[in-house]
Amino acid sequence: MAVADWDDARGRMLLDPTVVNLNTGSGGQLPRATFARVGDLRAHLARAPMDFLLHEVPPLLWKARERLAGFLGGDPHRLVLTTNVTEAVNLVASSLHLTAPGEILLSDHEYTPMRWCWERMARRQGLEPRTFRLPPRPVGPGEIVEAAVAAMGPRTRLLCFSHVTAATGMVLPAAELCREARRRGIVTVVDGAHAPALIDLDLASVPCDFYAGSGHKWLLAPTGVGFLHIGEGRQDSLEPLQVSWAYHPAAGSGAPDERDRFGSTPRLRRLECEGTRDLCPWLVLPEAIDFLAGFGHHRIAARRRELADRVRHRLTGLRGLEPATPEAPGLSAGMVAFRLPPGRDANEVRRGLRERHRIETSAVEGPDGPLLRISVNFYNTEAEIDRLADALEELMGQRAPSDHERNSEC
Repeated sequence: MAVADWDDARGRMLLDPTVVNLNTGSGGQLPRATFARVGDLRAHLARAPMDFLLHEVPPLLWKARERLAGFLGGDPHRLVLTTNVTEAVNLVASSLHLTAPGEILLSDHEYTPMRWCWERMARRQGLEPRTFRLPPRPVGPGEIVEAAVAAMGPRTRLLCFSHVTAATGMVLPAAELCREARRRGIVTVVDGAHAPALIDLDLASVPCDFYAGSGHKWLLAPTGVGFLHIGEGRQDSLEPLQVSWAYHPAAGSGAPDERDRFGSTPRLRRLECEGTRDLCPWLVLPEAIDFLAGFGHHRIAARRRELADRVRHRLTGLRGLEPATPEAPGLSAGMVAFRLPPGRDANEVRRGLRERHRIETSAVEGPDGPLLRISVNFYNTEAEIDRLADALEELMGQRAPSDHERNSEC
C-alpha cells in the first residue's frame, strides 16, 4: 500500500494526537468503527438490559465465536471467551490435576503473572516449577526446539510457553514444541497473548492441549476480549473459576457441545457464565476482524516489518542500545526489544520518553535484565520512529543517575 493508504488507515483509528504510541504490545488502539459499534451495543444494554441480554446477545455471541474461531483456525465448539489471557490460563491452572511428584516446565521468557500462576499450582499439587533457557538470539527455530527438548524429562508433567514472548517479541515454533511434548506425554499450554493478528495463527496446526490468547492487542478489539481454545479430547478437563447459573445445564439443553439458546454450548457456557456482566466487547469481534481484513493481513504484516526494520536500523548502537530480538522474519514480528548499556534503567528511560517527549514504549523484564521494548503497528509512521530515536539520543546523552541519586529520589 502507498503511504497515502497507510495515512488513511491511521485516520480510521482512535489516536491521541499528542502521544506517539509505540506500545501495541501492551494494548492496541481501537478503530473508530469498532468503538462506535461497542458504544451502540452498550447503549442498547443501558436502555433495555433484559431484552438485550436475553434476545439480542445470543445470536451476536455465536456469530462472534464463529468469526473468531474461523480467524484463528479453531473450532467454535471448543472456544471459550474470556476477559484476557490471565483469566484463560488461570482457568486451566485451577482445573488440572497433575501427577506428583513432578515438574511444571516454563521457558525463562514467561510473563511474570503467568509464572506466578504456575508456581501457585505447583505449590498446591506438590510439584516443582522449573525454567529452561531460550537461546538469546537464535538464527532458526531448531535451536529453540533443541533447548526445550533438552529440558523435558520423565518428571515433566506440563509445559507452558509463550507463542510470542512479551519480553523480546521472539516468535517460538509452537507447533514443533507441542509435538515434542505430546510425544512425551506432557500437557501443553500456550500463552498466545501476542499472537492473534500479529502472526499467521492456525490453531488446527498447533497440537496443544490449551491455547490462550488476547484480542485487545494486535487484533484491535476492546479491552475485555480474550479466549481459551481447548484441544481435542480436553473438553472435560476444566472447571469454571466461578460457579454461576450455567454450572448445571439449563432445562432443555442439548448435548454438551451443541449450540444452545444462549449463543454458546452447555459446556462452554459453564466456563463463561459469571452472572450478569457486560458482554459487548466480545460481540464486536466481527467488526475488529473485518477492519483488519479490509487492509489485508499480509499487507499489514509487511508494513509492520518495514517499521520494525526501521526501528532496528535507527536504534541499534545508539548510545549503546543493542537489540535483544532475533532479526529473522520467522522469529520476530512487530516488536523489537533493546538492552540498555550499563548504568541505564529501562523504567527510567521509559518514563523520560513518556513525560518529556510523549512517547509510549514498554520497559519489560527479560531473563538477562530489563529491556526497552518498541511495538510498531500499521498506524505508526517513520516520522514517529525518527522522533523516538531523537528523544533517546537526548535522554541517553545525559549522565545516568547514580545508585545513590536513585535511592534519594525514592
